Amino acid sequence: MSMKPPADYGFELAWIKSSYSTDDGPACVEVASTPTTIHIRDSKHRQGPQLAFGPQHWAAFVSYAVNH
Repeated sequence: MSMKPPADYGFELAWIKSSYSTDDGPACVEVASTPTTIHIRDSKHRQGPQLAFGPQHWAAFVSYAVNH
């Protein structure tokens, strides 16, 4: 996991807002992926810190979240 902003990939990241997020609720998460990294940010603080995970770590997290 990294908290560094994404490197310049030569293109803009395509952010997708979580279907569980609402415009007025506390859970506002967006995810964008590249071939080597999954980026996560708070949609209410888009210029703030971002998390970055490798595909294997992201898959492990999603698997855990689905099962708990």
